[in-house]
Amino acid sequence: MHKICIRTILLSTSAVMALAAPAFAQEASSPPETVETAAPASEETARTLGTIVVTAQKREQSLNEVPMSITALSGDQLTARGVSDIESLVKFTPGLSYVESGASVPVYSLRGVGFFDTTLGSRPTVAVYQDEVSLPFSIMAQGAAFDLDRVEVLKGPQGTLFGQNSTGGAINYIAAKPRSDMSGKIAASYSSFNTLDATGHVNAPLSDTLNARFSARALVSDGWQESLTRDDTLGAKSFYQGRLQFDWQAAENLSLLINLNGFVDNSETQAAQRIDTIYSAPAYISQVPIVANYPVAPSDNRIADWDEGEALKKDNSFWQASVRADYDLSPSLTLTSLTAYSAMDVNQLVDQDGTSAKASLTEVAGELSSFSQELRLAWQGERSNVVLGGNYSRDKSSEDDLFEFPYTTSSYSTIPGMRTDAVRLIGDQTFDTSAIFANLDYDLTSTVTAHAGVRYTEVELTSVGCAAAGSPTSAATYGTLVNVIRGRAGLAPVAIGVGDCVSVDQTLTPGFRRDKLNEDNVSWRAGLDWTPADGVLLYANISKGYKTGSSPTIPAIEQSELAPVTQESVLAYEAGFKAPLVRNLIEATGAVFAYEYEDKQLQGRLPTILGVLPGLVNVPKSEIRGAELQANVFPLEGLTLTLAGTYIDSEVTEDFNNFSILGLPANFKGDAFPYTPKYQLVFDGQYETPITSGLNAFAGVNANYRSATTSGFGDDPRLDIDAYTVVDARAGIEAADGAWQASVFVRNLTDEYYWNNVARTSDVIRRYTGAPRSFGISLSRSF
Repeated sequence: MHKICIRTILLSTSAVMALAAPAFAQEASSPPETVETAAPASEETARTLGTIVVTAQKREQSLNEVPMSITALSGDQLTARGVSDIESLVKFTPGLSYVESGASVPVYSLRGVGFFDTTLGSRPTVAVYQDEVSLPFSIMAQGAAFDLDRVEVLKGPQGTLFGQNSTGGAINYIAAKPRSDMSGKIAASYSSFNTLDATGHVNAPLSDTLNARFSARALVSDGWQESLTRDDTLGAKSFYQGRLQFDWQAAENLSLLINLNGFVDNSETQAAQRIDTIYSAPAYISQVPIVANYPVAPSDNRIADWDEGEALKKDNSFWQASVRADYDLSPSLTLTSLTAYSAMDVNQLVDQDGTSAKASLTEVAGELSSFSQELRLAWQGERSNVVLGGNYSRDKSSEDDLFEFPYTTSSYSTIPGMRTDAVRLIGDQTFDTSAIFANLDYDLTSTVTAHAGVRYTEVELTSVGCAAAGSPTSAATYGTLVNVIRGRAGLAPVAIGVGDCVSVDQTLTPGFRRDKLNEDNVSWRAGLDWTPADGVLLYANISKGYKTGSSPTIPAIEQSELAPVTQESVLAYEAGFKAPLVRNLIEATGAVFAYEYEDKQLQGRLPTILGVLPGLVNVPKSEIRGAELQANVFPLEGLTLTLAGTYIDSEVTEDFNNFSILGLPANFKGDAFPYTPKYQLVFDGQYETPITSGLNAFAGVNANYRSATTSGFGDDPRLDIDAYTVVDARAGIEAADGAWQASVFVRNLTDEYYWNNVARTSDVIRRYTGAPRSFGISLSRSF
């Protein structure tokens, strides 16, 4: 009943606004242009970075006025530092981690709050938005860092204003908006592996009230990986994207922003490095001599191996349309409607075993879609700011993967004398989410402000899934296995053909598992901040956020493995400060935080009739303790130094019984979280100086350090992810008026060997490495 009411209100109001829009007069003046930074008040304040404008609380504020930990970078900063995706954003954001899952589905976390799952329909704990429009599935976000005004990384639960599935935080990409002048820019870089990255945009005023902006990007390259055993390469890029925006001042009090964007990705997928062997069925080692005698990969980012002759590439496409309407009901009251639809087709072939034998070859295929509608009222009073609203979304994923594993010991072990060599992994999920929310910022005094927010959310998850026979050989073997089990229970045999489900229920009947999970929750936030002096902010917050349940897509012989995990929650405490020091020569921000984690979702292992196999589980209770500190230093004119660090101490605090990498039962109480380095440090330095009246020079360096962590519970050294430091450098010249720029850059200057994921796949343990050293040159021209 609640959902019906919320949906009716949202959709009805949206329809009224859409019908009313053309009726307003069109003589209003053009809206103000979006700016990246506020104009400096003096030479001293001009040095600070806190003038970046952010919308973390869904209204424009200076970065140093927002009482939470935020990393914000302007579009120019992102371009200069080569940040083009979430993976590279990690270099500048302490606490943010990125992992290559092995199925070309990215996994990321903030301050140790993350969800590792290779399912296309998995939803991250770090919510990603494009101009406040949710990208609910991780793989959708790979084109978000494009033609930006800025990016904001909000740390800690963001459930009140940004919704559920943000227990770790939120990343909001803000696109550069259409402008009222005819202008544009083209830029291109050429770097190692014949990498050409070309971008451009043009602003066009179409009338006194209508502006347009078109942006495009093309990224192509040769392969950067080299085969360990033959003359072959992999990793070529072929990525194209575009965005068309219209900013229409439909009336004096009504503005519309229409955004159409998308990308096509035909890049090759990444291959893994084999580093060790753990046989699933040691009795059959003689059947896999290639794997048994395969060389271990060297400590080189470029070296890996994969199946010869396979088209290991992506055939992915994404498109999105959104309409934002802002209607000023009065000078202090605005009604905002945000409607969006996104869709993505995924088809990518991935080799995960790090050998030239077909031991783990997966065709990941599926369709994703998301419809969302938000309505909110924002009121700005003399002492208060109030936001009231509601939203509805329907997010759908449909996945049908083919997993081939003929060259493994497990292929021989199901039934003596018979083999399994391929299985289809089928899973459909539909998330219907309805929510209402409210947020209040109230000035108790001229220096003290109270904050409170709450969101009530209802989620209905409908899921269907099974593992199915992927070949005639597998159909015969699985059919025999199922009927042997059924025969022991006195049940009649069943026929299983190619494509038929083999996952059995409690009655030993193979078929689809169907679930409906209904959950609701109340996210909330409360806090106080104090500004004892100009530019100084002290704050303390308590918040609680939730991530909805989820279903896996895995090779499940028992339907119990496909059971969805229930929602997780994080109760977060944070206190921090933001302050200029030493007459604005230093700008410092810091925070301490403590998280109480309940029912953390995790890809663990479950016992089955075929042994211990993957499945989603909940960790009962765990906790995170940590601190952050960042200092922006301006020692002399033109020089900016930034040093930032995060300390994270994570621990499972209650009994958590699961299985080790060897499939042995274990209690992981006291273990730290996987993929959660205890220390993360970032250094960035930029120096700019005029060399003539019309020409400036600049140089910069960035270093990112991450301490050692692990990819799984159990303290198995084979799952270690070693500490590493990656250094990038840049230098160039530019016109004093910004009309053109030329620069050179090097990424991973020391050619550091590092990896961000290691796991057991079939009979091998494999790693996914980072990018090797690359050099390049970049040119840009504004007009």
